[in-house]
Formats: sequence, C-alpha cells, structure tokens
Amino acid sequence: MKSIRVLVVDDSATMRSLLSVALRRDPAIEVVGHAADALEARDKIKALNPDVLTLDVEMPNMNGLDFLDKIMRLRPMPVIMVSSLTSRHAAATLTALEIGAFDCISKASFSDEHAFEALIATVKAAARARIRPRGDAPASAAPAPAPSGYAPNGRVVAIGSSTGGVEALLSIVGQFPANCPPTVITQHMPPLFTKSFAERLNRLCRPTVSEAVDGAPLLPGHVYLAPGGASHLEVAGGAGALRCRLRAGEPVNGHRPSVDVLFASVAKSLGSHAVGVILTGMGRDGAAGLLALRQAGAATLGQDEATSLVYGMPRAAFEAGAVERQLPLDKIPAHLLGLTRAPSPARS
Repeated sequence: MKSIRVLVVDDSATMRSLLSVALRRDPAIEVVGHAADALEARDKIKALNPDVLTLDVEMPNMNGLDFLDKIMRLRPMPVIMVSSLTSRHAAATLTALEIGAFDCISKASFSDEHAFEALIATVKAAARARIRPRGDAPASAAPAPAPSGYAPNGRVVAIGSSTGGVEALLSIVGQFPANCPPTVITQHMPPLFTKSFAERLNRLCRPTVSEAVDGAPLLPGHVYLAPGGASHLEVAGGAGALRCRLRAGEPVNGHRPSVDVLFASVAKSLGSHAVGVILTGMGRDGAAGLLALRQAGAATLGQDEATSLVYGMPRAAFEAGAVERQLPLDKIPAHLLGLTRAPSPARS
C-alpha cells in the first residue's frame, strides 16, 4: 500500500521535530522532508512531490497565508495549517481555510496525547480529499441576493459540520436573509477559533451571528455557533421559550461540542418543528442525532459526496437512514429556506 508522503513546514525546529515524530508513529505515513520557510518549501515541493503539507501560519520571508494562496493557485494539494492558539492566529487560520486549507491543528493541543492521533487521522483524510484549485470555488460561495418576501414559519434549523465546514457554512449562512429562522450550529473547531469564525460570519452575512451564550433565547434573524472546547451546545425549553444551553460534559464521538448532542436536544425540544442539516466532516458525529431528528418528524438534509471536502459525517448519517434528502452544497440554502418559509397569505 502506497504511503502518504508529508512535507512539514515550520520555522521552529522543535515543532518540525515534534510533528515528524508524531506522524512517523503511523507506518502508512512517510515524512519526506522539512522546510523552515516558504522558499525552502517551494523547492522541496518540486523535488519531493508530497501528498500532504503541514504549514505554519507565520513564517519568515513569506507568511503561511501568502504561500498557501500560491499553492492553491499553482499546485493545489492538501494543506493542514498548524497554528498557535491566539485570537490573531485564529483569524489567520480561518482565512487559510477559506483559501483552501484542508483543516487546522492547534499547537496548544499537542500537550494532549490524543492530539497526535487526531493529527494522523487528519493527514490520512487530507490525502483522500478533493482539493479544488483557488478560483474554482463553488458558485454558492458568492453572495446571493436576499430572498424576497421571506418570512420564517417557526421552524428552528440545526447544522452540524467539521472538516470543510468553514467554506460550507459561509456558503449556506451567506445566503440567509436577515430574518432567517433561528439557527444553531456545531462546527468542530478549537476554542478562540469559533469566536473568530462567528465574528467573520457576522461581518459577511445578513443575520446576526454570535457564539452561543448559555440562556440566550432563540430568535429569528439570529445564528448561534457552539463555542469550541469547554461545553456542548443544546437547545432547551418549549415552544415560544427556546434557549441555548451550554452543558459541560465528556466529549462525545471524540468531540466537545458534539453534533450528536446538539441534534438530540433539538429532537427532544422541537421534534417536527426543526430542520437538521449534516455537512462535510470526518468521522460519524451527528449521524445518531440526525436519525433522532428524522424519527421525531423533523426534515433532515445531508451534503452529497461530490461537494463534501470529506464525505465522512454525511456518509455515516446517510447510511444510518438519517438523511431524508441529500443535496449538493449549492442546492442546500434554497431548499432549507423553502422548508422554513411561511406560506404566502391566500389571495381573496
């Protein structure tokens, strides 16, 4: 079986060594080289032809974002960003994900032994991913005109996503009207990254987007993103008094926040008055929760294989019978708004 060839790019010799040792634990991965900056990396990409690149956000001579942009335009390949856990680095990493990086890994996570397993899994998934050239983004990434005459019908939207979710969520929420249905989202992402992502969505999209706060009421025109790391996002309360609840607890399916936890709470609180959506991502988090939603009478949608960066979570949900309708990413926003649109008043 052909090994996955990885080039590690970081200006820190310590980090290059740490990443290399971690990756070499798996016999299916071969670290073919190291580079301390973009110029050295450029030459080694040509000479070594790696399958996957790990890339530091900040480097001398040319920063990681500029180098990533050149890679995605000239020689598209799976790139995993390795970032420090600061607000500034989080914002830069989100930009990298929009440019086309496969995923991001926090340097702070390497204090946890399980983080190395996650790194290996991410590299393996990246090697199988569909990487589009820069400038070949789906049409849904472009801002769409706001739907005219849209009025919500009281349904709540719950969305789960992981790897590839930054682009997918921008595509969907970017087409929501200002008075969109109340929407709750769990995206697998480290702490601080979710705050930066919520702020970015809020700047680029018509609804009000924020990190979820415990006790916040679910209101039309608002999108609530689960904070990364410390708790699970749930929906609690009854009709007319729904609110966000942040609950401490062990990771579920290896994740906190977990999509399964969110979906299960929405199924319990709302039943048929909800719409569940599962998007691109590794693993199977969300499959059981989406099935609970469908069994409770909710409409359920899944992203199709062709438009998923990683067809892991959507596949698991589809194979479990949780997905009522599977759609390409660019078809999901209109279908979602159709399911949540109030009927037009009958003409007399």
